[in-house]
Amino acid sequence: MKKVLVGMSGGVDSSVAALLLRDSGYEVTGCTLKLRADSDTAQGGCSTAKDIEDAAAVCKILGIPHIVLPLRELFYEKVVTYFANEYINGRTPNPCIECNKNIKFGAMLDYALAEGMDCIATGHYADVRFNEETGRYQLRRAASAKDQSYVLYTLTQRQLAHVMFPVAGMEKPALRQIAKEANLPVHQKPDSQDICFVEDGEHVNFLLREFGVKPKSGNIIDRSGNILGVHDGIHNYTVGQRKGLGGGFSEPMYVIGLDAKSNSVIVGGKGSEYSDSLVCGGVNFISIAELTGEMRAEVKIRYAAKPAPATIRPLGGGLIQAEFDTPQRAVTPGQSAVFYAGDTVVGGGVILR
Repeated sequence: MKKVLVGMSGGVDSSVAALLLRDSGYEVTGCTLKLRADSDTAQGGCSTAKDIEDAAAVCKILGIPHIVLPLRELFYEKVVTYFANEYINGRTPNPCIECNKNIKFGAMLDYALAEGMDCIATGHYADVRFNEETGRYQLRRAASAKDQSYVLYTLTQRQLAHVMFPVAGMEKPALRQIAKEANLPVHQKPDSQDICFVEDGEHVNFLLREFGVKPKSGNIIDRSGNILGVHDGIHNYTVGQRKGLGGGFSEPMYVIGLDAKSNSVIVGGKGSEYSDSLVCGGVNFISIAELTGEMRAEVKIRYAAKPAPATIRPLGGGLIQAEFDTPQRAVTPGQSAVFYAGDTVVGGGVILR
């Protein structure tokens, strides 16, 4: 019988994942990651005391063991500090991707294997398959409206070999119904927020409170360096933004870049918020070992974006360029570009420019 450690956030997705695995004959242990202090005002899904309590209650009903894995210091180093540094350096971060990479499928998997377990499972909506022809594990889109393969593109072959996603092809209403029929107390629990450790999504207040980062005013400039106005701190802005730039422009203006060195917000007129290509680094390939030449793919430039047809090619030095068939709006440094071939994740990287 395979031993599985199920990451249980206290939400309905991971609770049903544990239920399904138990009913399929696996030896299941629930594991909640303690990532924040009890006094932190985190959102649900970020290991608050209530989340840990909910996960423990579910495990009791399912008749499986429940453990709490303390990873607060690692989470702060790898996710929270990363989040702050990205904003300070004029980029827009995606902390969920870093958390998946270093915490859920990093530290939690390492713990599971060290304890003699065969694999881990989570409530993510994605699919893993082994390709006999290539000898590689594939990450694929889930047959669900809630597909989360975008935030999992950093997974390595080692990680994918020891990961299960039991709710991959399910839709949320059906999943909640299963939880209700099993008398799980979390069946109506709301979904967690995207940035679980930032209260009410106010990242500017969070940066001030946690890191002492005070908004510093600077110039709003155009591409030629002409000063058009004054901003109230670059981490108040993101690429593609139109509102909050002040008035006095002869036409609608959009943020097209952030320059941390000069503390400038760069703006342009209508149309300038679109880009025909991007360059990304920190690339991880999944379905292939490396990219040696041009390849056609569909590229997602943010979690909620539609995949866009593009040609991807290596530039050397670990950099990949994606050239779009049709210009894309608000290509944002700090976010990730994820490459797809049909439903299969080819790989992805962090957008640099």
